Amino acid sequence: MSNLLDLVDQTFHRLEQAAGVGQCVWVYNRAVDIDGLRQFHQHLERGRLARRIERSPLPLGRHRWVSPRDQHEFEIAMPRPREEFDTWLDEQANIPLDAEHGPGWHLAVLPFTDGGAGVSFVVTHCLTDGIGGCLAIVEAACGYDYTINWPAAGSRPRWRALREDARQTVRDIPGIRRALVAAAAAARSARHRRRSAGSASSALSNPPASIAGADELVTLPTAAFFLDADEWDARAQSLGGTSNTLLAGLAARLAQRVGRVAADGSVALAIPVNERTADDTRANAVTMADITVNPALAATDLREIRDATKQALIRHREVPDERRTLLPLVPLLPQRLIRRMVGVATGGATNVVVASNIGAAPSAANRPDGTDAAHVALLSRYPGVTKAMMHQLGGLLVVHSARVDRQVFVSVLAYQPDGANSNDELRQHVSTALGDFSLTATTGWRAMSQSAPAQ
Repeated sequence: MSNLLDLVDQTFHRLEQAAGVGQCVWVYNRAVDIDGLRQFHQHLERGRLARRIERSPLPLGRHRWVSPRDQHEFEIAMPRPREEFDTWLDEQANIPLDAEHGPGWHLAVLPFTDGGAGVSFVVTHCLTDGIGGCLAIVEAACGYDYTINWPAAGSRPRWRALREDARQTVRDIPGIRRALVAAAAAARSARHRRRSAGSASSALSNPPASIAGADELVTLPTAAFFLDADEWDARAQSLGGTSNTLLAGLAARLAQRVGRVAADGSVALAIPVNERTADDTRANAVTMADITVNPALAATDLREIRDATKQALIRHREVPDERRTLLPLVPLLPQRLIRRMVGVATGGATNVVVASNIGAAPSAANRPDGTDAAHVALLSRYPGVTKAMMHQLGGLLVVHSARVDRQVFVSVLAYQPDGANSNDELRQHVSTALGDFSLTATTGWRAMSQSAPAQ
């Protein structure tokens, strides 16, 4: 089995903070089993996330997976009131993670002073995507150690590493040539679009120098909502759609409410498509299928979104993704240009909205201590990003969903340049969008102990 990094994974590694992290959150309304969490932690250390990235000694070489030398800490935090859970989750998401030097992930538990506890598992996207992270969690919860004998870090003598990586670079030359041709064509197309639009602005252009506090670190608002799975399915069916298209419709309505729309009022959705196989060692095994949605119709009829999604998936299977053609250039580009390739991860369109449905997860995904938690959700996070980076990207809107047993969660990460960008405002936007679909939900970690509906 080759330990060579896939080019998508090398791109994520070079994106640094812009690669983001995933945060899985569990809430228990009773005492959590600390010994069970310790066992979960130990299996994670022996699972599919037990690896590090080793740089090539060649400046333009491909990186490789190696076995880790360090161990991960299991953190038991001092008890806090439940209303401080959001703050604690932000703190956990900002713990430095490093797929090269470690740690690549972090597990922690926060006991609540009013009873119960919250659990956070944060992992860098350089190690896994949402599906891969779900697999790692389920395997650890089931006591399964997914072991691959990666080479030890530094095990290749320098002369051998230089020789092997030089040979790999030679094998990559045909792909590099195709990427150069594609990059030139993309540049010409971009210039034509800018001339047609009468503007030189672009999501991939440098942020304006006039941005106040451009180097200021920003915390991106998040929100998590929990719905009855039967109600979710019934609503999707009544609107002529599926669970996937209901999420897409919800994302489109939310985009409309926060102003993330095109000039004609349409919404560009990027839908991640899982390509992970049984023995896949890639960290990020997804590609994007792109559709354009009319959000005004989404809450009353999902058939248009369903048809557009079907056609996008057909195109995805039949037409190569042009964005991936550019990936062989990643090892060759200076770091200052790498962040302009963040569109490879988010779909590449201006004002893009990511709508990611993980699907039905095994029950074990909700049992980190060996017993069922009251709620589980997956959050996207981008710690360490600056205001300038967010303006360069044009903001973000990422909507995740999955089903665990009889519960569906919907989590949202959002940031609009020059917007209010608060958790409370985002929760209100999501609650209103859910109301557009006549859906009721529970939100707010404090409200969960009473299972109160979203207001």
